Amino acid sequence: MTSNRANWLFLTVILVHIGIVLFLLFAGDRISFGIVTNFLVSEGILMVPTLLFLLFSGEWKLPRRREAAGFHRIKISTVLMIFLCTLLLMPLVTVLNALTMFFTDNAVASLQGDILSVSFPAMLFMIGIFGPFCEEFVFRGVLYKNYCRCNGGVGSGVPAVALSALTFGLMHMNFNQALYAFALGIFLALLVEMAGSLWASVACHMFFNSFEVVLMYLSSSILGNLYEQAMNETAQTVTTQELVAALSVYLVIAAVTTPIAVCILVWIMKNEGREEAVRILFRRPRKQDPVQEYVLSVPLILAVVLCLGYMSLEWFLM
Repeated sequence: MTSNRANWLFLTVILVHIGIVLFLLFAGDRISFGIVTNFLVSEGILMVPTLLFLLFSGEWKLPRRREAAGFHRIKISTVLMIFLCTLLLMPLVTVLNALTMFFTDNAVASLQGDILSVSFPAMLFMIGIFGPFCEEFVFRGVLYKNYCRCNGGVGSGVPAVALSALTFGLMHMNFNQALYAFALGIFLALLVEMAGSLWASVACHMFFNSFEVVLMYLSSSILGNLYEQAMNETAQTVTTQELVAALSVYLVIAAVTTPIAVCILVWIMKNEGREEAVRILFRRPRKQDPVQEYVLSVPLILAVVLCLGYMSLEWFLM
């Protein structure tokens, strides 16, 4: 699969998403999805086109499936450091989330009532395990890996990281999640490269989402109905002054924790013996290198335009 095929895959995912939204819009009250079904449909929109693309591509043959997906073993010490790194990244994600709330609603907070209406084990599996695995398989296991293969993988790291993060952010189809998902996507792609395995980003994504789910249910268990009421009121009536105050606090925390997380990335690279592979992937192109393949193409540009148009329309209709 070339980079252009990867771009066609992303465009297909976006078209399927918009098509299902339009279908449900015109179907009206005849079709009603619960929160669990919504999650399953969302991940299906990602996985079904991806698996079909892989099925009809020449590289997805049985002996090479594990290699193509990038599922390699990583050390236990690396897994432990990934968990620590995930915790250190959370203040940065909170800052980016707060920045978007100056002009749009918190997408996750608006769903908390529906999420809490379902049992904790079900939501922990859907949000904390199943969702992250599907998203990492698509965006870091397929799209990122194929962007990296441009020009033989020499000097293709920066565009590969940027495009995989961009597609990951836009996939959320709302401005609130798009910003911090883009930043998280950059880190996850770097983590895959530093550890040399897709399991690294899967573990990080699972840690991150599971922590949020546990915190949500734990807060609800302690505070009862007061928690849900407080979250609904916060999502709708939070003032600019309150946002600025929260942003200021988390900005200071993120300024300390984010550089530490970056240092841990470097430690993971050395722990897994990936220095040379990372150097080749991220070095600057040279004159003697083959002609650089363009990773930008019409399908990708069209997909980005469709995403931004959809997100803008949703924002204006709020």
